[in-house]
Amino acid sequence: MADFREQHAAVKFCFLLGKSGTETLEMLKTAYKDNAMGKTQVFEWFSRFKNGEMSIDDKPRSSRPSTVRTHENVEKIHEIIKEDRRRTIEEIVELSGVTWSSVQQILTEDLGMKRVAAKFVPRLLTAGQKQDMKGKCFADVAEVKEKTTEARSSISEDEFRQCFEKWNKRLDKCITVSGEYFEGD
Repeated sequence: MADFREQHAAVKFCFLLGKSGTETLEMLKTAYKDNAMGKTQVFEWFSRFKNGEMSIDDKPRSSRPSTVRTHENVEKIHEIIKEDRRRTIEEIVELSGVTWSSVQQILTEDLGMKRVAAKFVPRLLTAGQKQDMKGKCFADVAEVKEKTTEARSSISEDEFRQCFEKWNKRLDKCITVSGEYFEGD
């Protein structure tokens, strides 16, 4: 991380001379080029000086919080997932008391799990095929892939092509509207 103490002193100097934040920012960019402090930082320092806080040292920061990726939390989350593999990260957070990002890291890095995007399955499988898959638990991702491939292989080539074409049209529409929200096809 860059040491901006020298620039803090320059900002203080400009403040004491009555320069504006914008003028100070331009002067820093001229002097320090790509290494100059950003606009937000310059204005934050100006605000400090206006409030009578004249030190050019950064405020002390709290240390990094201790990690919650402990063996106990990994086991707790693993047990929660074993009870119901369809739980969302939000539900796991609520049940475990671990933060969202930590739960996500534990699931992906410690437990080696991936979320299977079931959202796309209904467009490929018929009602009967979905009914056959409903309520089944799978041991791992490989088994999910195997069973999904078996179910998908029972779809006729025409049905699969039509589904893919619809999906492709929807993707084109997403691109056309530049990511804006839309409903329907």
